[in-house]
Amino acid sequence: MQHITGIARNQMVFTSLEDSISEDNSVRFVDAFVENIDLKALGFELQMLKTEGRRSFSTQTFLKIYLYGYLNGLRSSRKLEKECVRNIELQWLLFGLVPNYHSISDFRKNNPSGLKKLFKVFVSFLKDADLIAGETIAIDGTKSRAHNSKKANFNQKKIDKHLAYIEEKTQQYLDELAQNDEKENSVTITKIQEKIERLKKNKLGYEVLEEKLKASGEPQISTTDEDSRALLVQGQVVEVSYNIQAAVDAQYNLVVATHTINRNDRNALSAIAIEAKENLGIETFTALVDKGYHNGREITQCKEQNIITIVAHPDQGKSNENGTQPDYFVSKFIYNTDDDTYTCPANQVLKTTGRWHKKTRDRDSYDFKKYRTPACKECPVKSLCTSRTGGREIDRSQYADAVAENNQRYQANAQLYRKRQEINEHIFGTIKRQWGYNHTNLTGLEKVNGEHSLIMLVYNIKRAINILGVPELIAGSIPLTV
Repeated sequence: MQHITGIARNQMVFTSLEDSISEDNSVRFVDAFVENIDLKALGFELQMLKTEGRRSFSTQTFLKIYLYGYLNGLRSSRKLEKECVRNIELQWLLFGLVPNYHSISDFRKNNPSGLKKLFKVFVSFLKDADLIAGETIAIDGTKSRAHNSKKANFNQKKIDKHLAYIEEKTQQYLDELAQNDEKENSVTITKIQEKIERLKKNKLGYEVLEEKLKASGEPQISTTDEDSRALLVQGQVVEVSYNIQAAVDAQYNLVVATHTINRNDRNALSAIAIEAKENLGIETFTALVDKGYHNGREITQCKEQNIITIVAHPDQGKSNENGTQPDYFVSKFIYNTDDDTYTCPANQVLKTTGRWHKKTRDRDSYDFKKYRTPACKECPVKSLCTSRTGGREIDRSQYADAVAENNQRYQANAQLYRKRQEINEHIFGTIKRQWGYNHTNLTGLEKVNGEHSLIMLVYNIKRAINILGVPELIAGSIPLTV
């Protein structure tokens, strides 16, 4: 016989599940990890022992299922139930138990807080294992599609457009109704009346939606998942999604902090930076962040928390024939700390009255002072500096000192900043492109936060296994403190 033959299917084989799982199989770490955690202390909903009826599965069983599932690209509860039957690794992990898909699904929905705390526990373990240095941390975000289509997301402009269309179609049907009344076409009249009634119901629905939007105080509202928002994903592309924030340590590219928000990055820096500091229990670190996070208030809050920021500053404003030319951008004006003045490129001094003004934009506000000089009226280069009749005016915000310090660090540490992409960009590529975790089927910010924390936990587990190996990781995780 030319080909290799296998075992006869009706032949009896004596073996055990234990013999089927190698010592370096990642499922062994999942088992050791879950068995040595106090799930009650982390806030997981524990399955209580019943005196009557069918006994329930333990909380540890469901956590093992999801850790194994996400490690292997499986997050559908129905698929996980099937795997419990046919997958020998899950049979070993669960001692042959097979929970139904509904119970598996409920565990993930009911324990978002526990999953977030579990991620933090593992970060502490990685820090104790010297896999996290806590010196340089790159911060970035990525969008995850929400369980809410664009059609089910509305702002005032979109609602007005629908209401205007309904008014237009209603008038059109009323005109048709009047014409058919003269012809006494009863069948056509009935059909038109049905269409008008349907439009009235649709109009009522949009009016209710408009009231909800105004009551929420938000610029948009989603109907399937109320917490999801239409966010700018790339260029001009907008998707109804969530924004996953992640802080990644530079030593082994491990995630040290993560949470999910439903807004863009502009107001997100301080929260994720402070979370990283608290998770690691450190006094300070250097944060590398892209220009989408450049916000004076956020940079100032990081400074107050002793976090050193290197945030890329946005590009300078564009010049035009009748506007400010590059040589006269604000960055060319020198601020004099001693007397609180600015010196312009023409060597004129701009002074302030010391009065504070307030500016509000995009749900953000800050105080600022204005700086002017009467020399602008006779300045020979005024046309290159400003098109403003009264002359050039410089605004200096209350956060200007912290922003200036950050910008100086950015200019002085170009080589260090270039490492930012190397540290954290590939993590999102792995999670979204390789693993396919580019969307969520859960609804509500809290539940989505729980799932994304689970994804980041699994990423850290995989990376730690690649660095140390399963036996060494198990040896270091017992006992694992909460």
